[in-house]
Amino acid sequence: MPTDDLPFAGAISAFLAEQAPEELRAAIAEADKRDIVTAGFPYDRWMKKDAYADRMKALQVELVKFHAWVQASGQRVAVIFEGRDTAGKTGAIKRVSENLNPRSARIVALSKPDERERGQWYFQRYVAQLPTAGELVLMDRSWYNRAVIEPVFGFCTPVQRAHFFAQLPDFERALVEDGLHLIKLWFNVGRAEQLRRMLARERHPLKQWKLSAIDVQGLAKWDAYTRAIDETFIRSHFDHAPWTVIRSDDKYRARIAAIQRILGAFDYAGKDLGVVGDPDPLIMGGPELVREP
Repeated sequence: MPTDDLPFAGAISAFLAEQAPEELRAAIAEADKRDIVTAGFPYDRWMKKDAYADRMKALQVELVKFHAWVQASGQRVAVIFEGRDTAGKTGAIKRVSENLNPRSARIVALSKPDERERGQWYFQRYVAQLPTAGELVLMDRSWYNRAVIEPVFGFCTPVQRAHFFAQLPDFERALVEDGLHLIKLWFNVGRAEQLRRMLARERHPLKQWKLSAIDVQGLAKWDAYTRAIDETFIRSHFDHAPWTVIRSDDKYRARIAAIQRILGAFDYAGKDLGVVGDPDPLIMGGPELVREP
């Protein structure tokens, strides 16, 4: 496909050819579609599709039961989906929400703040999106933009970021103490897999819209992202609002883990413990999983 027909004039393909480390190019070139290309990932290939489909069907039945309980009991549940670009956040949100009543299971994906929002307290526009009684909110990115994306791209000052981290513990504690159930998920993807997914988006006419200038520029900022992510976990992994890390090089296993984390946090009516199951500790755990090879 000519580069003129590709988004951003084929900048992702150009990065692969001209700037990507040799080990990334080799990993991508040698792998089949379902092969895992991240060194040290605990599985060599994706989960088998039939096994995934059966598991997902059963878990989605549990999600429907869980959501009915949320509505009936007046629970307030917010699930934050964070991670690097292409880590699988949006796909996981789709699998969580696709069979739920959209009147009380909302997806929140805010665009960049407008002029009025830039003049507000930083958390203000996110607070407006939090759930009311009987509602489940799935947040495709969150206030953690200020912790990771904004400093990497110079969208906030060091003083603004420091102010964010100073207010964050009490902000999340206030939410939890007020009865909000807050679940924070971080989807972690390896560098070679991230680049492979971006290359696939670049050449897929139905997925090119997912790419942005930020995605393209971010390819060369892997190390800056890593430093920001490391600091974020140090400063925001609270007892009252801990992070759950999901290794998402295999999207199938990652989606299952995300649903297990949500369902596992609640004793809802009709819960089938055998279906929910125990999460795979090689795929889901604490922030230590981010730094494993």
